[in-house]
Amino acid sequence: MVDVREAYASCERLARTHYENFPVASRLIPRRMRPHVAAIYAFARTADDFADEGSLPADERIRLLDDWSDRLRRCADGDVAADDPVFVALGQTIRDCALPTTLFEDLLSAFRQDVTTTRYETWDDVLDYSRRSANPVGRLVLRVAGRATDQLDAASDAVCTALQLTNFWQDLERDWQRGRLYVPLVDARAHGADTADLDRQSFTGAWRGVMADLGGRTRTLFDAGRRVCDGVPGRLGVELRLTWLGGRRILDALDANGFDVFTARPSLGATDLPGLAWDALTWRRSGIAR
Repeated sequence: MVDVREAYASCERLARTHYENFPVASRLIPRRMRPHVAAIYAFARTADDFADEGSLPADERIRLLDDWSDRLRRCADGDVAADDPVFVALGQTIRDCALPTTLFEDLLSAFRQDVTTTRYETWDDVLDYSRRSANPVGRLVLRVAGRATDQLDAASDAVCTALQLTNFWQDLERDWQRGRLYVPLVDARAHGADTADLDRQSFTGAWRGVMADLGGRTRTLFDAGRRVCDGVPGRLGVELRLTWLGGRRILDALDANGFDVFTARPSLGATDLPGLAWDALTWRRSGIAR
């Protein structure tokens, strides 16, 4: 049997041992929040791994996600196996923080979509996917912090979508190798970008053009998302600023390289930390009220 404290410890170990672009349940997050954020992360990380498990057939991956959804509903009702640490912890977090299970279901719907969908026709299609794959995480963190308002939710949605899109552009080559493309096909056709060039790892002027366009839209979303960094005080606010700044730094690096990730894939490293810390300390508020 796993008690609640052991369950949270298991989730925190998972959060520490998985690579992410941005810190998960870091020391900047208030201590009382860390176990809850780790439980949310463990739920989402494991489900995402199910969707990306290429060695399993699609129907088996969907079955694993359906089982994860069933466990979610049962844990929310207090009916959870005592040897299932993720759901022992998550059930406690859902109850303690009054979290809506619809946000978790949105995440699972996006993971199912990753199994069945490899192309997106329009920008709105990509935004709808991001609404379910990224935005719920920000809303859940705000609720764990007790900071949920309509204004902060909207700003959080903008920055979470911007981070998701930046990750898509950063991982364009890796996703293409897995058979996925998150660049809207309408935009690719409008710029004359041919997917056959991606097979040849030839990042043409047409691809640079479409990615510069998408990068500009992503930057606009980052700008709209600044409000959540201004509206949350204390250590969590610093964490949000660092996350925002890290995402923008990667987007800036992509832009500087013409989004050619076949030549160089930008990522954050130890040498970025002093600059990010300074930018967080000298952060200028957007002027939007909390």
